Amino acid sequence: MKILITLCARGGSKGIPGKNIKSISGHPLIAYSIKHAKEFSNLYETDITLSTDSLEIKKVAESYGIYTEYVRPNELASDAAGKIETILHVLEYEEKVRNKKYDFVFDLDISSPLRCLEDLKVAFLQILSSKDAFNIFSVNKANRNPYFNMVEQQPNGYFSLVKKGNFLTRQSAPIVYELNASFYIFRRSFFDNKHESTISEKSLIYDMPHICFDLDHKVDFDFMEFLISTNNLDFVI
Repeated sequence: MKILITLCARGGSKGIPGKNIKSISGHPLIAYSIKHAKEFSNLYETDITLSTDSLEIKKVAESYGIYTEYVRPNELASDAAGKIETILHVLEYEEKVRNKKYDFVFDLDISSPLRCLEDLKVAFLQILSSKDAFNIFSVNKANRNPYFNMVEQQPNGYFSLVKKGNFLTRQSAPIVYELNASFYIFRRSFFDNKHESTISEKSLIYDMPHICFDLDHKVDFDFMEFLISTNNLDFVI
């Protein structure tokens, strides 16, 4: 069983400039995902690759032991570039260079590092036990529920619940989840079937038993740094 771990880190970031290598609790952000990738590679036959258009990010990754000749093309380094096409491009590169075909691809999102080795192990066992599943991705139970307290505008200009249902309390509404973007595990067949979205017709979820969120705004970064630096996480990152 051959596994490729992808670390995708483009140079441009508007919300938090330079966030992929910005120091958080004494380490560049990317270092946390490199750590998790290396920990997992101690358990399974795994290659680790970096997809970036930034020489500066590449140098930081090299200082933590991740080397690659791959350079992400400009068309995949813009705000409009999708995750799947970005992963597929580096996957095909690594398969050609290494002369092998991978069975699974793990994508560890640099901007959502609040994960641990146990998360990756349990999620991987989940997809292994479901042979028809194309992929699995990490989620948390959502704080807002489309059946109860989320609304959208209707064609008549008025607003109503996103999903219809006769639920008078949040607890009675169906459980919904939000993607936290921390990691995705894909079977190679996911790409062979030319899926364009991370959510396929045969997707599984891994419900994280702890806090996890990605970094979109400076306040997110500040909050995450507080949690890590003050040991306020209920797990070891």
